[in-house]
Amino acid sequence: MSKISDLEQIKQSILFDLKCPLKDAATNLVFGKGNPDAPILFIGEAPGEQEDLQGIPFVGRAGKELDQLLRSINLSLDECYVANILKYRPPQNRNPSMDEIRNHTPYLIEQIKIIKPKVVATLGNFSTKFVLADFNPDKMKSVGGISTLHGKPIDKEIDALKFKIVPLYHPAACLYRPGLRVDLQEDFKRIREVL
Repeated sequence: MSKISDLEQIKQSILFDLKCPLKDAATNLVFGKGNPDAPILFIGEAPGEQEDLQGIPFVGRAGKELDQLLRSINLSLDECYVANILKYRPPQNRNPSMDEIRNHTPYLIEQIKIIKPKVVATLGNFSTKFVLADFNPDKMKSVGGISTLHGKPIDKEIDALKFKIVPLYHPAACLYRPGLRVDLQEDFKRIREVL
């Protein structure tokens, strides 16, 4: 089977098997976008309002920032895949609960195993803590914050699949704190070096 059909099976499983109150409140499933053969996978926290309306991750203002950052290192969506931990939007963009993360974790892990990226770039504090806590929400508190981890590649393995984690500030952060844009641009250069 192809990666596309394997990913489609996961998507169908979320649509039909996932039991989660977020699903009932959401407009659309927000599964992922990009090239499933890409060497880099970006992982965000959860869909926002625009993502929920369109069913596509990172299409709002943060998505435009992400697109600009990709262009700055000569990458396009054809060379990466973008997904979130949660596949449904939390109301009012609130932080995900631990139960919501637990419900969605198996699907994200399956996405990673199918895509087999060389690099996983975590977007923001939440995503970084989650991935570095071995995809276990109960261990997230033991992981340092994004302000100390950003831009520092870390070796990781999941079920014999080895890849590098590159923690990044979330692109939305520079919308509210423009001073972070320089750090984010430098960290994106690190992705290019790792690739």
